[in-house]
Amino acid sequence: MASHGNEAARATFESKVPSFYYRPASSDCQLLREQWVRAKYERQEFILPEKQEPYSAGYREGLLWKRGRDNGQFLSRKFVLTEREGALKYFNKNDAKEPKAIMKIEHLNATFQPAKIGHPHGLQVTYLKDNSTRNIFVYHEDGKEMVDWFNALRAARFHYLQVAFPGASDVDLVPKLSRNYLKEGYMEKTGPKQTEGFRKRWFTMDDRRLMYFKDPLDAFARGEVFIGSKESGYTVLEGLPPSTQGYHWPHGITIVTPERKFLFTCETEAGRREWVEAFQKVVGRPMLPQEYAVEAHFKHKP
Repeated sequence: MASHGNEAARATFESKVPSFYYRPASSDCQLLREQWVRAKYERQEFILPEKQEPYSAGYREGLLWKRGRDNGQFLSRKFVLTEREGALKYFNKNDAKEPKAIMKIEHLNATFQPAKIGHPHGLQVTYLKDNSTRNIFVYHEDGKEMVDWFNALRAARFHYLQVAFPGASDVDLVPKLSRNYLKEGYMEKTGPKQTEGFRKRWFTMDDRRLMYFKDPLDAFARGEVFIGSKESGYTVLEGLPPSTQGYHWPHGITIVTPERKFLFTCETEAGRREWVEAFQKVVGRPMLPQEYAVEAHFKHKP
């Protein structure tokens, strides 16, 4: 650094970073930041492309600890990522011929969630099953292994999108490889008739999908709400309708959709501000053509 300066060092140690490789920000978890530094300086992966094979070969298999859907126990499971088949699969037994689940690369997302999962290498993988979101939670004791899996998934998504959108540039595609959630946390909600009591649920805002769960580590959402743009008749309001009853937390939010109103409450005013900001960011963004198709097929689950 002293003799060559930061720019010269970067030109050397980052000379061959693949487009799909995740470059962490200061807000990212410690694992991503640490492994980026180790990959760059210790292992010199971005000077020597042959060292990138674990995440760039188009095929990867190995064992990961996966959380059981019903009992919450983490058990060792074999995972196989194959770009040729466009899928991530896992098997309940190492010698099983048929996978327990097949996750299409087209609809797959991965995001590190160490606090939620309770392990510093915890990764949440989501995919669509019958147009509903399914979560699986995995980790590996070796931090490099887990980040290699993450970047292998991003590489698979990158190559899928290159085929799906042949005219798109790398700059256009890279933001679509994986995404962090806009917001997560507890709110209270009531049902479609708005006469029953409010219940505390864990909410996840994933792009235009607002999902709610009884527990943050549930495999399936109890319900999902599609949030479109203001041009399509979606509005976010602070507060609740005057006649609303049965809530415990005082800071209300009303989301108006073309079909109905959704009512939520937050424990604190700061929490409400954060949620309203996240909702308004989505509502203020014009919908893409493919999002109209999602809206048309979406099932509102009260």
